[in-house]
Amino acid sequence: MDTNKSFKRKVITKLGNKLNKILSKTIKRRKEKPNTETPVQIPSSLPPVQQIPSSPLPPTDSTMSDKHHRTSPFCFPRGQSTVLPDPSRFFSPNLLSSPLPTNSFFQNYCLNNGTQPEYIHPYLIKSSLTSLSISSPSRYHTPAFIYQTFTADLTISSTSNPSQTHQISSYHDLSITLDLPPSLRFYLVRGSPYVTFTTLAGPTDLSFSTVHAILSLTPNDSCTKYTLTMNSGQTFIIYSSSPLNLEQSNNSLLTAKGFSGFVRIAVLPDPSYEQVLDQFSSCYPVSGEASMNRPFCIEYNWVKKGWGELLLLAHPLHLKLLSDDSSVTVLDGFKYRSIDGDLVGVVGDSWVLKADPISPTWHSMKGVSEDGYDEITSALRKDVESLKSNPITTASSYFYGKAIARAARFALIGEEIGCKDVIPTIQQFLKSSITPWLDGTFNGNGFLYDKKWGGLVTRMGVADSGADFGFGVYNDHHYHLGYFLYAIAVLAKIDPSWGRKYMPQAYAMAADFLTLTKKSGATYARLRCFDMWKLHSWAGGLTEFADGRNQESTSEAINAYYSAALLGLSYGDTHLAAVGSTLMAFETRAAQTWWHVREGEGLYEEEFAKENRVVGVLWNNKRDSGLWFAPPEWRECRLGIQLLPLLPVSEVVFEDVGFVKDLVQWTLPALERDGVGEGWKGFVYALEGIYDKSTALEKIRGLKDHDDGNSLSNLLWWIYSRDDGCEGLVEGIRCCWYRHYGR
Repeated sequence: MDTNKSFKRKVITKLGNKLNKILSKTIKRRKEKPNTETPVQIPSSLPPVQQIPSSPLPPTDSTMSDKHHRTSPFCFPRGQSTVLPDPSRFFSPNLLSSPLPTNSFFQNYCLNNGTQPEYIHPYLIKSSLTSLSISSPSRYHTPAFIYQTFTADLTISSTSNPSQTHQISSYHDLSITLDLPPSLRFYLVRGSPYVTFTTLAGPTDLSFSTVHAILSLTPNDSCTKYTLTMNSGQTFIIYSSSPLNLEQSNNSLLTAKGFSGFVRIAVLPDPSYEQVLDQFSSCYPVSGEASMNRPFCIEYNWVKKGWGELLLLAHPLHLKLLSDDSSVTVLDGFKYRSIDGDLVGVVGDSWVLKADPISPTWHSMKGVSEDGYDEITSALRKDVESLKSNPITTASSYFYGKAIARAARFALIGEEIGCKDVIPTIQQFLKSSITPWLDGTFNGNGFLYDKKWGGLVTRMGVADSGADFGFGVYNDHHYHLGYFLYAIAVLAKIDPSWGRKYMPQAYAMAADFLTLTKKSGATYARLRCFDMWKLHSWAGGLTEFADGRNQESTSEAINAYYSAALLGLSYGDTHLAAVGSTLMAFETRAAQTWWHVREGEGLYEEEFAKENRVVGVLWNNKRDSGLWFAPPEWRECRLGIQLLPLLPVSEVVFEDVGFVKDLVQWTLPALERDGVGEGWKGFVYALEGIYDKSTALEKIRGLKDHDDGNSLSNLLWWIYSRDDGCEGLVEGIRCCWYRHYGR
């Protein structure tokens, strides 16, 4: 047995390495020859086209073509929203001509009055329009939630004719530049132990105030470093590029006259850290970008000023994924507390993060047991037959997307078990259900393009911010569109002529949340939902929240990137497949790190970890055991929302069998409650099937109903593709069979 396991690991490793080499060559060729690339060999199921788009998300000046005609990138009809905020108040005028972020780490700074704080690790930072306050947050926790509290530990302002608002002068994946005109510019860089600002308009009078009492203020000989202690027990160090000459006006206010240069402020969590902060205080980052130049790899690069080396902080997932390709030094003994786990010092201005490859397979990763073929076939025929008499009646983009994705699953299950005679019925259902959303003939709703922020909205959402779960204000875009892309990918696979016809619309939908470029003239915002620093998505949209952005369902986020990868496979677009797979892999690791709660792991307080096995809603500054639609006691909903939709990739997300056992055992008592939905039970039993196939199968057979995105066919497919009596990590599921790439 051990020999077999060793052999499997060697095979998986070789396949993963081969995949990386193939995809790296693909991306490298695209970078070197973006306009002259040799067409990719298209899968035999899809008639060839002359040119596959060289990017998954073509910029506005690119074209898509087939051998018969050329078309410009598709754009949905223009929509005029009455519910979207005006971005011009807070963004610099030079930024307004390009699409703007709608789920970013700094979103609160451009919503309503712009005065809600944002967690820019390791500080909560709040703008009051004419001043900026820094908080080294304390943490409050109960068995039900964890959150960090904001206190204005230090507030910086200029007395030189401040304007009445702040302005976002630039933003990047890893940073934002926030101006307090006309005098101050703050470089807010994620993971920086220092908050850095510079003066803009020559000598400036500065004010540093605090809600605490100042106990001592100690300068160095040159007055370029001050150590500030407060009655809160906190110590801050203030560095400056020239003498700051701070004076204490009262027990909570410091002033400096006529200063010009840069200032860096850092909290001192441990006296032993002072030497490290001193050493790196003269090199400061002004911006930071992330890039995906290789599959399953994200690279960070910071622009820095000053002299010396750059000190930043890495969260726990960064540390797990830091590659040997990174020329960095990790300072294991230099740590700042965070709601996301300890932030550890890293010296270096370029990082490389690598995730394990994950395959976007159409079918189960290890095959369906032939013992289940008859039972699955019987259920499948009934489910497919019901499509004829049960048309989709909802106009909601979310529930409609779930319904068509559910039907698309039937086609792939039929393919896998050899029940292909059901596919024509499914094909017709998908064509009649999807096409009206793509050609604008759907009655009651549809996709529109919003020019103001640069993205898709819905007809229902342009006048009602609550319609379609807030899709019209950019909430949950990857959830809704992910379901549509899954169904489109499957239909394009089984009906290539339809796929060619509606390829522009499909790419436009993918572009809404998968665009990589930030160049002027782009149609959609860069990576609308995915956070390149946290390595997972956000779903909050343009709604102000005291705790920043949030995300409830990681599995629906994973589905979005998985579906985009499948779309790439359908169209023979290796670049789209690679980008979707890469984001899917990082989102999966983030879900396992922050949403899956393991008692004794130490990431969260033990009081919270003991009571929970999954987070309900994860906020930038909070962990909540409740859901948007259910209280913490409804554990079956918490499990289900982290699993649906049930897909081949779900096995990778829940590959830790020991954790799955704990999660299911934690959930099962909740099923005794009156009124528990049968659909939620189905997801619990699906996970139980990972380690107890026979018991789960009997429970699934007894279900009277299923989630609107699930079915008996899908549950049986899942159970019969499980191993018997798995322990540890499920083996053989990360091998990446990119068959189309190797042709």
